[in-house]
Amino acid sequence: MKRRLSTLLAAATLVAGLGMTASAEAGNRYFNHASKQWEDESQSPQRRLSPSMRKMSPEFQRRQVRIDTREAPGTIIVDSERKFLYYVEGEGRATRYGVGVGREGFGWAGQMSVGRKAEWPGWTPPKEMIARERANGRIIPPFMEGGPQNPLGAAALYLYRGGRDSIFRIHGTNQPWTIGQNMSSGCIRMMNQDVQHLYGRADRGTKVVVIGPDGAGRERIYREAGIASRGANILDTIFGG
Repeated sequence: MKRRLSTLLAAATLVAGLGMTASAEAGNRYFNHASKQWEDESQSPQRRLSPSMRKMSPEFQRRQVRIDTREAPGTIIVDSERKFLYYVEGEGRATRYGVGVGREGFGWAGQMSVGRKAEWPGWTPPKEMIARERANGRIIPPFMEGGPQNPLGAAALYLYRGGRDSIFRIHGTNQPWTIGQNMSSGCIRMMNQDVQHLYGRADRGTKVVVIGPDGAGRERIYREAGIASRGANILDTIFGG
């Protein structure tokens, strides 16, 4: 009986080992915006965290909020410092989404408009980015077809200024744990389900106002009514929304 049990345990260990090897070899690859390289997700520090630790903070979940702004309904306001994107709905209300923004040195502010839209877009990194990263020993593919592993995620709103593509986008991400972080090269990234939700509401020509990482001009552009210091909607706190 002991010999049979030892044999079964050995077989189980072998099968588990083979499974782990197969999993590692077939691990999903993703584009790491921080290192600008393709990496095996199984080797990512985030991959080694427990699922609860990889989730974004609840404050960045999509919700309805009260807002005081002179911007017209249909306007998108991005607050880079607070990591929120607002879709103004009028009558003092807006939908607030959590976003990821540009890392240090890549933040920006200004006014643009949505020049075009695409679902599951392909990604063509700017030549300047390719050259910059090559100089640092990092290789970026010249083009990647749209799909679940694409850095632009499920949809993209292409931001234009003066009728020309600014190269900045509001887009989804295959790295949802980066929402609420400064990790991009200037684009505004959203959860895939959130960018799909926004995509269905924001048409071409939509005005986009971006508040920079220093928060300058925020009070002139908008004020979230009843907002607590931690960024939560006070109405949600009172009524459990």
